[in-house]
Amino acid sequence: MAPGRSTDPSRSLATPLRRARFILAIVVATALVLSAPFIGFVRSWIRATFPGQFVRIVGGAIAVLAAAAIVAAILRIRQNRLLRYGALLAAVAGAIWFSIVEATGNADVDVVQRFHFVEYGIITFLFYRAWRALEDPAILLLPALAGLLVGTADEWLQWFIPNRVGEIADILLNGIAIGCGLLFSVGADPPARFTWSMRPGSILRVGRLAAATVVALALFVHIVHLGDDINDREVGVFKSRYSMTALPALAAAKRAEWQMHPPPLTLQRVSREDQYMTEGVTHVQRRNELLGADQAKGAWMENLILEKYYATPRTSAPRIRIRYLRGHAVSSGSPRVLPLRPCGSPPGSPNDRSTRDPKRQRLCDRRPPFRPPFRMGSWSSDRP
Repeated sequence: MAPGRSTDPSRSLATPLRRARFILAIVVATALVLSAPFIGFVRSWIRATFPGQFVRIVGGAIAVLAAAAIVAAILRIRQNRLLRYGALLAAVAGAIWFSIVEATGNADVDVVQRFHFVEYGIITFLFYRAWRALEDPAILLLPALAGLLVGTADEWLQWFIPNRVGEIADILLNGIAIGCGLLFSVGADPPARFTWSMRPGSILRVGRLAAATVVALALFVHIVHLGDDINDREVGVFKSRYSMTALPALAAAKRAEWQMHPPPLTLQRVSREDQYMTEGVTHVQRRNELLGADQAKGAWMENLILEKYYATPRTSAPRIRIRYLRGHAVSSGSPRVLPLRPCGSPPGSPNDRSTRDPKRQRLCDRRPPFRPPFRMGSWSSDRP
C-alpha cells in the first residue's frame, strides 16, 4: 500500500475518477480522431523529404517509443515482480505475434498497422490511469470500452475522408492494441489493491459505456459495411450503399451536376469524400483489372454497371468497341462501347495515354485503396 493512500472502500467509490487524468485522456483521444484528415499530409511529407525511408522512419519511431515505455515501466517495478514482468512480456509478445500473423507483405502497410499499437496503447494507458482508483474489474473494462469507442469514431471519420479507409478490420486491430495496452498498464502501474467483485457504481459505469460502444459499433457497421443488393437482369447482382430506387436517381442527379461542374482530377485530403463516385471508381478499377487479366466478359459486365448506374464525367478518354479488346469476340450486334480509363492499359502500351497527359496521370493516381467498399457480403454467383 502506498503511503498516504486511503484504504476506505467508500472513499474509493466516492472518488473513482481522477478528473485531471480523465480530461487528459479525452483530449488525447479527441486529437487522435481529429488528426485523421492530416495524417496523409504527414506521410506524404515523410515520403517526399526522405525518399525510400518511410518504413525505416516510422518503424524506428515505433521502436524508440516502445523501448522508452518498457524501460520506464521496468524502473517502476518494486513489488509483485513476477506478475508485472509477465504482464509486460505478454503485452510485447501479443503485439509482435499479431504483427507477424497479420503481415500483408507490403512494408508500408504493415508499419502503419503497427503504429496502431502505439496510438491505442497510449489511449488505453491514459484511460486506465483515470479509472485505476476503482480497484475492481472496471479498471480493465472501462478503458477497453473507451478505447473501442475512440477507435470506432476514428474509423468512422476516416470513412468520410478521401484517401483514408475506415473499416471494421481496423477496429479489430485497435482492439488487439487495446488488449496489449491493458496488459502493459497493469504491469507498469497496478492498482494498490484489487477485488474481483464489481461494486454497484462500477457496474453502472460499465453498463453505460458498453451500451454506447455497442450502439457506435452497430451504427458504424450499418453505415460502412452494409449495403443493398442491386438486382439487375442484365448484369446480375452487385452491392451498393444506395437502394435500387435511389441509385438511378442519384446517377441522374450526378450526371446533371457533373456536366456543369466536373469532379476534380485530384482529391483534397481535407474534404468530404463522394461515396457515390468512390463506388463508381471501384467498378472502374475492377473493370480495368479484368481487362488486364484478359477477362473481356467480366469487364463488359462491369462496364454495363457503370453505364447504367454511375454517371461518368465527360472526358476525352478513348472509346473502342469491346469486340476488338485483346482479340476477344463479342456479339457484333451490341452497340455498346467500352470507355478505357487512363489506368486501364499497361504502362507503355499504345493505349496508355496517361504518360502523355499530366491531367490523365493525376486521374490515374487517384485510384482508391485496393479494398472493396463493402467487405461484408459477397458477389452473386450470377456475376461473371
